[in-house]
Amino acid sequence: MMRAALILTLAAGLALAATGDAATTPSVQIKQFAFAPATLTVPVGTTVTWTNADDETHTVTAVDKAYTSTGLEHDKTYSHRFTTPGTYTYFCMLHPHMTATVVVR
Repeated sequence: MMRAALILTLAAGLALAATGDAATTPSVQIKQFAFAPATLTVPVGTTVTWTNADDETHTVTAVDKAYTSTGLEHDKTYSHRFTTPGTYTYFCMLHPHMTATVVVR
């Protein structure tokens, strides 16, 4: 009986830990024709999510074209997982003056 209770307690703890990780997913807001934050530093293996808070459509496009979103309308999101250390500059293809960077360590 105690063993079953211990297993249930461990399973509940793992479920809470997984939920906590999801809540801390790094994110970038697209608002007022800018990416915020302009520079985001994350560990290798991190998935970053961008959310468009503007009324205009935007994209998230790597300068080297390694990744790109479709046109994101208001409140739409795009996610990309960074698996290699480096500095990744990206921009909006529709508004090329919009640029930002993800630093992966």
